Amino acid sequence: MTYEQALGFWYGRINYEQRSPRAEDLKLEDMRNLLSALGNPHDRLRIVHVAGSKGKGSTSAMLASILREAGYRAGLFTSPHLVNVEERIQVDGEAISRRELTSLLKEVEGVVVAGGLSPTFFEVATAVGFLHFVRRRVDVAIVEVGLGGRFDSTNVCMPLISVITSISLDHTQLLGDTIASIAAEKAGIIKPGRPVVSGARTPAARQTIAGIAHRRQAPLWQLGVDFDYAYRPADVSQEANASGLLAWERPEVQVTIWGRTGEPVKLGLLGEHQAANSAVALACVQRLRLTGMEIPTAAVPRGLETVQWPARLEIVGRRPLILLDCAHNVASAEALVETLRTTFAQFSRGGTRRVLIFACSNDKDLPGILRVLSAHFTHMFLTRYSHSARAVPPERLAQVLRDVGAVPCQIVPAAPEAWHAARACAGPDDLICVTGSVFLAGELRPLMSALDPVSPGKHGRAW
Repeated sequence: MTYEQALGFWYGRINYEQRSPRAEDLKLEDMRNLLSALGNPHDRLRIVHVAGSKGKGSTSAMLASILREAGYRAGLFTSPHLVNVEERIQVDGEAISRRELTSLLKEVEGVVVAGGLSPTFFEVATAVGFLHFVRRRVDVAIVEVGLGGRFDSTNVCMPLISVITSISLDHTQLLGDTIASIAAEKAGIIKPGRPVVSGARTPAARQTIAGIAHRRQAPLWQLGVDFDYAYRPADVSQEANASGLLAWERPEVQVTIWGRTGEPVKLGLLGEHQAANSAVALACVQRLRLTGMEIPTAAVPRGLETVQWPARLEIVGRRPLILLDCAHNVASAEALVETLRTTFAQFSRGGTRRVLIFACSNDKDLPGILRVLSAHFTHMFLTRYSHSARAVPPERLAQVLRDVGAVPCQIVPAAPEAWHAARACAGPDDLICVTGSVFLAGELRPLMSALDPVSPGKHGRAW
């Protein structure tokens, strides 16, 4: 089997990232049958299982980074991918190779054909992730939920710890239209007797998660109750250092866990929402220590400072300042604009253009997202991405924008055209932000590789 043939098998499955599932499509029986045919690889792994409305990918990346710095071989399973599908399955920060992916997809195809199974795209991805982590003998696997929690394909594991990040309204047609109902779906990953770390802060979410944890006799640690954080934002301006690269002090977080306050730690990701995610990650680290894992104190600051999670308020260009993001719901949009207000205050002054390139999927709260964003940008380029049929036509985005805000906008049929149009209109002291979907960020990120350099981090990532 060639790599192309392997991808043909994989992408030939039903893909609920490209079209929304129905409620009756969400079940675990098919996933269990597939894993059983493969020898149940997930039962041979130590797993940290991470769910949440937003922040679950960043929190997973932070945990994997800290564990690597502690000397553990860490697996990381996330979705969707940004540019290359191999990004979904990583060991020690290295994506699965094409050769490894081809071999494992061939193995999965064999049991699918032999058993007459019909797994979805994500079920195949999950099975390949578990197999890869077993073959590479990872010490611990950080597994991010794809959608919801209770019926997500990853929810077949018995984790060391279940982690739930923040809860907000998203995927309401499947998960329910209240915070409590969504929290109940996310809390479906809680297993009897297994500890839980929660970053949920709204009363309804906390009460729901606490109730489920209590019924399942799962010890629970909550942000704002058992642990908390203090945050100092970065201050980014257009001023450059002697080498012409952007230079500034990274943001800092100081986490208090069970009454003990740690030293301030620099963060590799921007925004107070990332400080909250880091607090969840550190509470999880402390919980892992209680299971017997040795995680040196020094691994924490190294892991948080060097963590890589592209397209989350990632600075990819200097003049104009260019931010790549993927805020896909109201809570994410609010986190974006709050970070713009605190970290990029210089770009809120009069005379500075703040340009937004926006595209979004059709199952999102478009009025809510655009209402938040419209107050913080002076011009918008509304477009669509080519990687998913769920992309909203830019004409519809313009109609929604007219109803919620009076920001000048331009309809651009394709994302690359929107990128070039924004670059053409922005001056060197302006700001361009790309957001709305990971599909948009993934389509435009390769076009940004030739931009003016910004100060590189340890791994050469834009900083």
